[in-house]
Amino acid sequence: MSDEIVIISAGARTPLGFSLPASAAAVRAGISVIGDHPFMIDRFGQPMKVTRDTALDPIASGIDREVDLATSAALEALKPVLENTKISDVTLMISTGEDRPGKPLSHADSVYAGLCDRLADHVGTSRGGVIAEGHSGGLVALHHAARALVTQQAELCLVGGVDSYLVPETLEWLDEGERLHSDGNKYGFCPGEGAGFCLMARKDTANRLGLHRVLRVVATEIGKEENLIGTETICLGEGLGSVLAALGTFLPDPQQPVDRILCDMNGERYRGNEYGFAVLRSTGLFRDAAGFETPADCWGDLGAATGPACVGLIMQAHDRGYAGGPLSVVWGGSDNGSRAAVMLSSTTGGAHA
Repeated sequence: MSDEIVIISAGARTPLGFSLPASAAAVRAGISVIGDHPFMIDRFGQPMKVTRDTALDPIASGIDREVDLATSAALEALKPVLENTKISDVTLMISTGEDRPGKPLSHADSVYAGLCDRLADHVGTSRGGVIAEGHSGGLVALHHAARALVTQQAELCLVGGVDSYLVPETLEWLDEGERLHSDGNKYGFCPGEGAGFCLMARKDTANRLGLHRVLRVVATEIGKEENLIGTETICLGEGLGSVLAALGTFLPDPQQPVDRILCDMNGERYRGNEYGFAVLRSTGLFRDAAGFETPADCWGDLGAATGPACVGLIMQAHDRGYAGGPLSVVWGGSDNGSRAAVMLSSTTGGAHA
């Protein structure tokens, strides 16, 4: 199919490692790098529990941190492009996390511009854009990239997410909202930082350019949850449930459900409850709905980078022969109610995007 969407390569930089293979190996081994922040103290008088990139200055600004993280992961994902003399330009689409204390209104544009500047010596990024979106952000960007490729508004898309919670204003805001994990708050999360990117194209474009295809995008879906975290409302998984149910309509074979589930659950009770309700609305999609994986247990909460970094984990599994089955789903949900998911498979057979 001329509109079959494939993923050629991926890159990631996380608190577990400076590359995707290093991060994936650590997640597979169950290694956790959650530890004490070097100087931020929580409301219980204890060091805040975080994960962080040890190569970055602890007092660096959010913009500087995210540009450094994004550049590393983007260049890793761009390796097939940099080795191909036929390619001089890509469409860049990224998410930089939701607006919050520690992220000024110009944050997303500044990170995008900084990344474009860093990549300028390697490849052109004349089209694309940036969105300020949370946990679902990287997956929302992937959704729009797939649409741009299908409609031939783009030929090659470098799509991803980058985020960092390790800015004092952000950490203090999370602490005031009782969202940080600690001995006194078991249902909080451990903020982290990272970046994840994927290089996407139509199958015919990849073939024409001689680019190896590792994954195909079976389907992408986005949705909205009205009952938000931190409010008096009760979330019954309607937003995420509708997204997962829509994905189910694209199962290549209804008798062969999804084998692997990766998600952004981070220890907050809201997210676990939401997923429990959501799977009831998507009967038949998963082989084992309880067998989901939560990489945040290892690399902390990566915010908008979570989705693309999880796609990278799936790519590594298929590339190295331990995928365990052809179909995977990655899903995520932002604090503002945005929900997104992608279904991926090996590069055999048809696709829909």
